[in-house]
Formats: sequence, C-alpha cells, structure tokens
Amino acid sequence: MPAARPELSLSLQFADPRHRAVLPRHKVARFVRAALELPGEITVRIVDAEEGRRLNLDFRQKDYATNVLTFDYSAEPVVSADLVLCAPVVEAEAAANGKELLAHYAHLLVHGTLHAQGYDHEDDEEAAEYMEEREREIMAALGFADPYADSTESTP
Repeated sequence: MPAARPELSLSLQFADPRHRAVLPRHKVARFVRAALELPGEITVRIVDAEEGRRLNLDFRQKDYATNVLTFDYSAEPVVSADLVLCAPVVEAEAAANGKELLAHYAHLLVHGTLHAQGYDHEDDEEAAEYMEEREREIMAALGFADPYADSTESTP
C-alpha cells in the first residue's frame, strides 16, 4: 500500500484564466501534495504578466515577471505558503523548451512547494543538486519525465 500523503488545504485562484482547463483543482492538489512532507495550507494563484512583474519587483526587486514565486510563511508543523505562477511566462517557457504545458506547471508547483519547505538552490551548489534530485524523484513518481533532461530550462 502506498504511503499516505500529508493533508492539504488548497486554495486555487485564477487571476489569469487562460490555463484554467489545463489546471483542474484535483491535478494541482496532486502535484502539490506529492512534494509536501508535512500537512500544508497552500494557495496557488495563476496570474498575468502584469501582476507577476509587480510581485517580483515588490518582493525580489526584479523588474520582470518570473515563472513561480513562493511566499512561505511557516514550514512546521504545517507548511503555509502562497505559490504564484505567471501563466504567460509558464506558457512561453514550455513552448521554448518543447515541454507539455501541464508537465511544466507540475514541475513549477513541485518546485514552489519544495521552496515552501525550506529547499533552496540559490547559495549552495550541494543544496541546488539536492533540490533538483528531489524534483526529479517527485516528477517521476507523478509520471513525468525528468524536467532537467535535454532542456535549456534553468532552475526556476
């Protein structure tokens, strides 16, 4: 019998509705839950380029829309975070890298959920390798190909 996944309270918001059909709630929950190590309270918000750019500028002082932003509030005993994904950026990256849109969203949701639990890839090469390995394991368990194989995609 497979191990039980942690409980998840999920809020899914579409400020940019273009990918609503690609991201039904049950799939988003499955992707987030696969990366959770503890119970979670996660909000996933799909935004347009303007909101994505504004949030990235306000919180990271980077004046462009990025694929995923993770706002982590607590990691224990319950993971509490907001994951903000920018629909036009995700779509452009998937097309540029020859990836299925759903697979790219799954990867970014896994990536953001790992960040919410303290995984990092910014400062330490070993941490980056460990995080990428966790992403590969989770994506394989979800039935997706290695998100870093044969790709020009950089770590989100």
